[in-house]
Amino acid sequence: MDLFDFNRNEETAKPLAERMRANSLDEFIGQKHIVAEGSLLRRAIATDRLGSCIFWGPPGCGKTTLANIIALRTNGEFIKLNAVNAGVADVKKAVEQARDNLKLFNKRTYLLLDECHRFNKTQSDSLLPAIEQGTIIFIGSTTENPYASMTPAIVSRCRVFEFKHLSNEDIVEALKAAVKNRHKGLGKQNIQVDDEAIDHIAVMAAGDLRSAYNALELAALTTSPDGDGNVHVTLADAEQSIQRKALSYNESTYYDFLSAFCKSLRGSDANAALYYAMRLIEGGCDPMLVARRLVVHSAEDVGMADPRALQIATSAMYALEKIGYPEARIPLAQAIIYVCEAEKSNSVVEAMYAAIEDARNTRDDNVPPHLKDTSKASPEDKAKGKQYKYPHAYGGYVEQQYLPDTLKDKIYYIPGGNGYENEVKEIRKRKGKKA
Repeated sequence: MDLFDFNRNEETAKPLAERMRANSLDEFIGQKHIVAEGSLLRRAIATDRLGSCIFWGPPGCGKTTLANIIALRTNGEFIKLNAVNAGVADVKKAVEQARDNLKLFNKRTYLLLDECHRFNKTQSDSLLPAIEQGTIIFIGSTTENPYASMTPAIVSRCRVFEFKHLSNEDIVEALKAAVKNRHKGLGKQNIQVDDEAIDHIAVMAAGDLRSAYNALELAALTTSPDGDGNVHVTLADAEQSIQRKALSYNESTYYDFLSAFCKSLRGSDANAALYYAMRLIEGGCDPMLVARRLVVHSAEDVGMADPRALQIATSAMYALEKIGYPEARIPLAQAIIYVCEAEKSNSVVEAMYAAIEDARNTRDDNVPPHLKDTSKASPEDKAKGKQYKYPHAYGGYVEQQYLPDTLKDKIYYIPGGNGYENEVKEIRKRKGKKA
């Protein structure tokens, strides 16, 4: 086997999604809001004046492909790293290489960093001076919101381009091109794919072109040829190759789902809360994030109206940690339903924020003398400390001042009128307490 055959076999072994990757802006599919004729990014690429930037969007929408196109178009040097396995040493090596390129050959160096949100603060800090000084042109790609998941110092020095899910029409166009393409696609296989099969794959891929390519290739490879060697992919074949809709989501949709989940908990709609929780998890969200939000809302929105809600939510989170998913989805679902159906009160949050307001603005640190630590106090302060009334000596409760003088009449926690808080009101009345 000669070198040509080896290279050809290596190319053939690549997945269809990799072989069909666009090599120019004219071949690039989708993202017209970013790469249309006359757009900022297109002009910057054409003139080789692109600055540091971040490509942010859902899987399979063209982020890495566009970065590779930039690499092919520029006269600069390119270094590719993946944040999953790249360390500080790799970054430092890339920076040194960029300095040499600039000093010796007057060439700019582009650093392509996939999954850039996976860089921790130490790794980001090692790269920051090179970006700031222009030694390296940074191009990061990420499926996570860079404003939330990346070091602000890096983001502030980059232009963020938000990619969108590809439309069904974009994916249909790409799949049909892959079927016909004899050099990179499936054209040499004498393949025929029914339009309804392509339409089904496009819909089920949900904007993820990589997923669509994978499904098409699987259908083509697993469909037996007829007596003449022709492969005919039908709707039934397509349904087998992509049985489940891709449920990934972009960052904006992710936060929309999370917001809808939280508001459904607050609004006592168990049906909606269950749906949004499962939609998040099935789309790839860590179930523990859903559990943590549930715990917070059990205190924020149920609170003292039903203190058991916090216990049940915390127990579901513990079950998730110890048992794991998917088994723990049952106690998680139970806790979601309980928090939704429980009586609601935000009195805990209201009390907390009122106390925070005074802690920040009034800031009276003069603790009443009878509450102070007297272990190292002067004889005079020890005498004042003896004025403290031990509640258990009075049956569990006795009236005395606990807040500082400037705040002594403040009331932060005011029981609501739902659930257990009605009992709290009765207990307060029996003690003769205000509100």
